[in-house]
Amino acid sequence: MSQANATPTAYHIIDDEAQQVNDWIKLGLRIGVASALHPFEYAKVLMQIGFEPIAPVPGRTIFGRPALVLPNIFTYTGYIKNIDGFTGLFRGLSPKLAGMILSSCVSEKVADRCGLAAVELPKKDEELSDEERYTFMVRQLSRDIVLHTTGIVVSHPLHVVSVRMMAQFVGKEVKYKSIFGSLLTIWREEGILGFFSGLFPRLIADLACLILATSTTYLVNKHIIAEKEHQVYFGSFNTFIWAGILYPFHLVSTCTIVSGTGLAAGRPPIMPLYNNWVHCYKNLKREGDMKRGSSVFFRYAKKVQKPIYDSRAPYPTLKLY
Repeated sequence: MSQANATPTAYHIIDDEAQQVNDWIKLGLRIGVASALHPFEYAKVLMQIGFEPIAPVPGRTIFGRPALVLPNIFTYTGYIKNIDGFTGLFRGLSPKLAGMILSSCVSEKVADRCGLAAVELPKKDEELSDEERYTFMVRQLSRDIVLHTTGIVVSHPLHVVSVRMMAQFVGKEVKYKSIFGSLLTIWREEGILGFFSGLFPRLIADLACLILATSTTYLVNKHIIAEKEHQVYFGSFNTFIWAGILYPFHLVSTCTIVSGTGLAAGRPPIMPLYNNWVHCYKNLKREGDMKRGSSVFFRYAKKVQKPIYDSRAPYPTLKLY
């Protein structure tokens, strides 16, 4: 049976009105969760760009080795709150939420235009043949690729604004204040390319994770894991693993967005001036910083560095006994 003939027997298009209601509910939940967790995302962005305002303290790793321990994400967000107050924890949230809404609205319309509307199975998964199951997986993956690609591209200018607003915490600048004012500033200083700074590594990380996680989950569930409940757990775990492997590309994207913007966070001594994202990737790899900001609890200073500001406490001496 050809794929074209197998397709109608494997699934059918979900009712458009019901799908729209479902999409808006999901979007509302995403906005709520994103808003609640934004302070931690804010702190993570500052970690990614290499800003460590709190000196580490002598301690030990989880394996018992002496190390200089950096503050966890809760201490970091507490530091931000002490400087800018509670509302300061939500710097950069408005363009982030605007990007989420724009991404959701545009990506669904593009997927529909591409003939990849949301579908569902008319029968239980165990009743499907291998060909039907494979056809459904390929179609869902194709739809997800279109959704993710479109969503990231159309919302990236707002993502750039959000990251730069957060990066202003380092030098206390007010260059990027409002959404429209920030977009106008980027247009005047960098042109249209400024709106898509850091886009490629972000696309690579997201699409590679989607494709690799979906493909490996399908293969493992088909040949190894038979229990439905275990398949769900493995799918989530598998996505988490691939996201961790591809994390360096998210780091590169954030650093590329900030570097060379005129902000204190985007120039030496905090960050080198990168020519492009490939240059950034190579530099971070050479310095051994590819996982910078990936851990939110067990954080250790790579090496003793000179304080960036006079007001910053000096690094303590690490004793090896």
